[in-house]
Amino acid sequence: MPAFTPDGDGSAAIRYRGKLYRAINPIYAREPLSGRGAALYGGRFNPKGVPALYTSLTILTALREANQVGNLQPTTLVSYDADIERVFDSRNAAALDAQGMSPGSLADPGWRDAMRIHREGATQHFARRLIASGYRGLLVRSLAPGAGPDDFNLVLWEWGTAPASRLVLVDDENRLGR
Repeated sequence: MPAFTPDGDGSAAIRYRGKLYRAINPIYAREPLSGRGAALYGGRFNPKGVPALYTSLTILTALREANQVGNLQPTTLVSYDADIERVFDSRNAAALDAQGMSPGSLADPGWRDAMRIHREGATQHFARRLIASGYRGLLVRSLAPGAGPDDFNLVLWEWGTAPASRLVLVDDENRLGR
């Protein structure tokens, strides 16, 4: 069961402990911890050049996120055990407002166009500010078709084996290493 706890520093930071899920293209299944694709192309919450892992709190949300256009494509589902400190909680309206953002601006469908025109969209600039402030990730509502108000993603900018940003792939049988 996932757990959110305040980080205790008086900010919008929370700590996440629990499972996270990603549904990824099988081409990238051997590198489920790389974040390279997000760095190469940029994403809603990471500018080009910034690695990110877009994870979900539930399996169904992960599948929705990975297959937003057209029919369900071949997908590799992976899970992680996570313990991530300093996650920005976008459910905190006051903290979001203090960052110059709103739920509507997080959901702006024009982020890709803004990225092409200005090199960086508002949500990417928001992510860059959070990263510079020491946040390791962003808890944000899923915007995938069919997602409901309780479907959330955790976008990670920092992960590894360190205690404050621990993310461990669940692969006890070494299925991805074969």
